[in-house]
Amino acid sequence: MPLPKPVDHLAPPLPQDLVKRFSAIVGERYAITDPDDQQPYLKDWRDLYVTRTSLVLRPGSTEEVAAIVKLAAETDTKIVPQGGGTGLVGGHLPHEDGAEIILSLNRMTRIRAIDPAGNIMTVDAGVTLQQAQDAAAEVNRLYPLNIGSKGSCTVGGNLSTNAGGTQAVAYGLARDLVLGLEVVLADGRIWNGLRTLKKDNTGYDLKHLFIGAEGTLGIITGAVLKLSPAPRSIEAAWVGVPSPEASLALLTRAQEKAGPAVSGFEMMPRNLFEFVLKHMPGVRDPLAQPSPWYCLMELSSAAAGGLRETIEEILSSGFEDGLIEDAAIADSIDQRNAFWRIREGMSEVQKQEGGSIKHDVSVPVASVPAFIAETNAACEALMPGCRVVPFGHLGDGNIHYNLSQPLDMDKATFLGRWDEVQALVHGIVGKYHGSISAEHGIGRMKRELLPGVKDPVELDLMRTLKAVLDPKGILNPGKVL
Repeated sequence: MPLPKPVDHLAPPLPQDLVKRFSAIVGERYAITDPDDQQPYLKDWRDLYVTRTSLVLRPGSTEEVAAIVKLAAETDTKIVPQGGGTGLVGGHLPHEDGAEIILSLNRMTRIRAIDPAGNIMTVDAGVTLQQAQDAAAEVNRLYPLNIGSKGSCTVGGNLSTNAGGTQAVAYGLARDLVLGLEVVLADGRIWNGLRTLKKDNTGYDLKHLFIGAEGTLGIITGAVLKLSPAPRSIEAAWVGVPSPEASLALLTRAQEKAGPAVSGFEMMPRNLFEFVLKHMPGVRDPLAQPSPWYCLMELSSAAAGGLRETIEEILSSGFEDGLIEDAAIADSIDQRNAFWRIREGMSEVQKQEGGSIKHDVSVPVASVPAFIAETNAACEALMPGCRVVPFGHLGDGNIHYNLSQPLDMDKATFLGRWDEVQALVHGIVGKYHGSISAEHGIGRMKRELLPGVKDPVELDLMRTLKAVLDPKGILNPGKVL
């Protein structure tokens, strides 16, 4: 992993007259120059990067963002856009020399409009995912994007990284949940693409240039989001299974019997579940006996009733065919939430087990069992004693393929083998025609890996887009490309 190297020089601090000009746009209260006050904007969740900046700006409107970017373009000042700061690949952080300023959108939190009849909602980019979900629920609608950091991550960040999450199997990624965008371009112009039409074939669909671009082509300041009717019936089951092959067969059966009502299907191994039982207070095993693997299956529908019989039928047929060892159906909202708490805690508890080498990959859904078996064997041969904990969204082929350090190895030695392990895992991902970044983005961490997995023509097109839309290279420099 290309971790930052110590810098033997720092960029000259931003001239005071320029600090004052930028600060005047947002007001002194929202311009942060004190290093201690800047710290929340300079950290990543995994503590892999230690960065610097001369200035953090917190604009309160699209017009202020545009004014900041216009001044940056005039003065060749580089900007790092930032949402909730929950990114996992360093895409939201400045570099170590301190040459870039941070533009945080966390003050832009307006729900601009909700149209239940049209199933759309227009929001500021700084609205958290939880706030967007809550606003939709108030009008009996569902914004279905759902990830563990929903209380902190923002809509703008979700779109900039094309976030996925636990309901992508039914509703798609962030890209699939947006009708229009408002974007500040690299010269300070505002593109108002906040269209609410579901059909509009009047030329290039420009919004897709900025979704997944991680702030390198423009800064998303607003979005029109697609909503769905709120589910009236939800059934969830925690299922013990003998293998990933059985998990895949159960997923196939669930989709055959329930169709689009399968709104979540997660898979995880026993050893990772034991991490949760060990480190998360109040968690208990829903089943009487352990199983090698587990699935969390959820069905939901806007129609009232009917899903309990469906999920029981799926589980009953799974038992008959040997796909299931044991299962528990949630009998209450609290029990359903307890199932999801287990799943959502799986990233956090790995910290308690020492070093963790992580991969956010995807392969075709049908290849997931073979990919896991081959990669497990290869990793265990490479590093005897490593604890392999692959888990994630089986329904869309996105596996968080992680390794926890061997019990007899110190953390620094283990993490020192990150590049070696990553090359092994990503090589097998390529064999299965998968992706080295399923939902977390490229950022800084995976930038140097792109030439090895992207077609040269595709990379050339990406560089051309960057050169045209950001000719001075001021937007999130050194990320993605």
